[in-house]
Amino acid sequence: MKQRINRAEMLLQFEERLKAGEKSRATIEKYLRDAGQFLEDLGEGSILTRDAVISYKQSLTERYAVASANSKLASVNGLLRSVGCEECVVKSFKVQKSAFRSSERELTREEYIRLLKAAECRGKRQLCLLIQTICATGIRISELPFITVEALSSRRATVSLKGKTRTVLLPADLCQELKKYTAGENIHSGSVFVTRNGKPLDRSNIFHSMKKLCEDAGVDRDKVFPHNLRHLFAVTYYRAERDVCHLADILGHSSINTTRIYTIVSCEEQERQINGLGLLL
Repeated sequence: MKQRINRAEMLLQFEERLKAGEKSRATIEKYLRDAGQFLEDLGEGSILTRDAVISYKQSLTERYAVASANSKLASVNGLLRSVGCEECVVKSFKVQKSAFRSSERELTREEYIRLLKAAECRGKRQLCLLIQTICATGIRISELPFITVEALSSRRATVSLKGKTRTVLLPADLCQELKKYTAGENIHSGSVFVTRNGKPLDRSNIFHSMKKLCEDAGVDRDKVFPHNLRHLFAVTYYRAERDVCHLADILGHSSINTTRIYTIVSCEEQERQINGLGLLL
């Protein structure tokens, strides 16, 4: 039996399924936003068919890059499954894996240092320490609240998210600086990075605060966001240790295939490697 689109009802069903799957609030909002766009494009009251989904899939290629289109398709397929329309689920676009990563959006260590200095010059002590905490540990922005005053003493932070628990090691020098900061701000327990009201910092505020440093630091705005700090940690660690299995454990990845993205060299580095093979006369 064909279903007619009831946007409000379908999104509610999808939201309940996502919550049952213990998805994070940010993930739920992203999936609902994508699914809502899909339903709006098809139109309230229209019949939900596989042909309509395929047509929507093709329209995504005209508006988005393949990676973004696939991300939106994942949301749409999740919605379709939640409302019992498995027969309408479509395949994602195939993406040829690159042998090297683009350096256009990759944050370098030098740019990272410039960001820290810009934060210090602006008197943004909290932001400066927050950036260092993410980059020196490789944590996700969602894991920041687990960096607590109590964790600074043991130099171990216990992160529990999405039914998984892992231990994050905190560098001794970082703990020392964070202890000075918390003492000065009268933060005696709980999360280190909080607002004046004692609530964990909002990720959107962190994102925008980092962007404001770009002009002073002379760093491209497209390179500055929390996940790129995690990326810099991962790339730096792999270059030093060449241990992808251990890196996967540190980053909290369930699959080593997720970690492999950090082992891919840049285009410029691959050129140097190829040119240095000595296979030409």
